[in-house]
Amino acid sequence: MKHISALCAASCLTLCTPVFAQEAQPDGPAARLQIDYDAFQLMTAEVAILRADRLLPKPDFFERAGADGALLLDTRSAAAFAAGHIEGAVNLPFSDFTESSLRAVIGDDQSRAIYIYCNNNFSDDVVPVRTKRAPLALNIPTFINLVGYGYANVWELGETMPLADVNWVSSPLPE
Repeated sequence: MKHISALCAASCLTLCTPVFAQEAQPDGPAARLQIDYDAFQLMTAEVAILRADRLLPKPDFFERAGADGALLLDTRSAAAFAAGHIEGAVNLPFSDFTESSLRAVIGDDQSRAIYIYCNNNFSDDVVPVRTKRAPLALNIPTFINLVGYGYANVWELGETMPLADVNWVSSPLPE
């Protein structure tokens, strides 16, 4: 059943790639605003199929995230990242996602394994990982956007834990 689910997810992504990469039409309100909520809703529904099989338990997540070539991506703000992050994580704030910024951080290999986590993976509810409303957790738009930009090998920490359960480090903000 899992194989069938993965096959369906891959088929959906293959068939729907043009929707993800859809450019604004030369006329009409969407062209002026460069915003397409209908396409976003469609993409979100399609990504949900893929994401359902990509939530990893803590041991699997950290083992895979530590593998050669894997990227542990923290998409919180630069200030939150500097105040504390999982050791080995790379920061690209979600609000800075563009094709070029993602390529600069992830590289040209769109099949590279990317592992994500967010504030809501931690139960402490303290700075720098204050709990967000569950439907607004950063993992959700991060997953959707990574897949929308063509990076479909995304994996998500699927558990909640205290900060003490991970190697947590802080670093100064760049000047």
